[in-house]
Amino acid sequence: MKLFLNSVWFALAAALLGGCAKNSSNNFQGYIEGEYVYVAAPLSGALTNLAVARGDEVKPGQLLFTLERQSEAAALDQAEKNLAQANASLTLSDATLQRRQELRNSPSAVISAEELDQARSQRDADAAQVAAQQAALTKAKWSFDQKQQFAPAAAQVHDTLFRQGEFVTAGNPVVVLLPPENIKVRFFVPQAMLPQIKVGQTVSISCDGAPHAISATINYISTQVEYTPPVIYSRETRAELVFMIEAKVSPTDAMIVRPGQPADVRLN
Repeated sequence: MKLFLNSVWFALAAALLGGCAKNSSNNFQGYIEGEYVYVAAPLSGALTNLAVARGDEVKPGQLLFTLERQSEAAALDQAEKNLAQANASLTLSDATLQRRQELRNSPSAVISAEELDQARSQRDADAAQVAAQQAALTKAKWSFDQKQQFAPAAAQVHDTLFRQGEFVTAGNPVVVLLPPENIKVRFFVPQAMLPQIKVGQTVSISCDGAPHAISATINYISTQVEYTPPVIYSRETRAELVFMIEAKVSPTDAMIVRPGQPADVRLN
């Protein structure tokens, strides 16, 4: 009987030591997280063309959606005509000013100084009008262009939030993208291990179904503890404090993991 009890105590001790070894190792539990890009237009309008669908892979500069822009097109056309007219007036006033300067500088001084000043003033006014119309054209073109939005980077379409024909208010996201470089792993470490962890350090990630472990680089260490006991700190409660760590996955490896997926993280 005594031999049996000794065997049980040895087994329990081994289990406890094994548990302590696991807790003090470089292995942690975490999960895959993604930073989504919400693409919106700064102007309102009906959605006339949704060029992508959920799950699509898009390239940089690829069209995502178009809002109704007939009024913007009309304003752009009018701004172009106004600028052309202002340029024509400036060309004429330039020629008039040059001719009057020649006449004023001629030996007979055919025109007066006042007439020359009038021509100069008219030329300055026409130049100011050209600048104003150029600014109006730039604004009209910006408004016209903003009714179409394009992919800022290579990404997967995570979701589309409107259907074609629906009205979209200014600033409301229409397409949600997930670029591969925005995939990261988030895990938590005890506060006692913080001195061992540095930004730029690499970790290995293992996920269910992944063909191999992938590497990630720590880019963020939380400055705040994630769990604060409701009582004053003591030697026992300090062991419950954990800090969040984030590590970015390479765009290549990001294709084999998904946000929300549990992950085992090991410090290298």
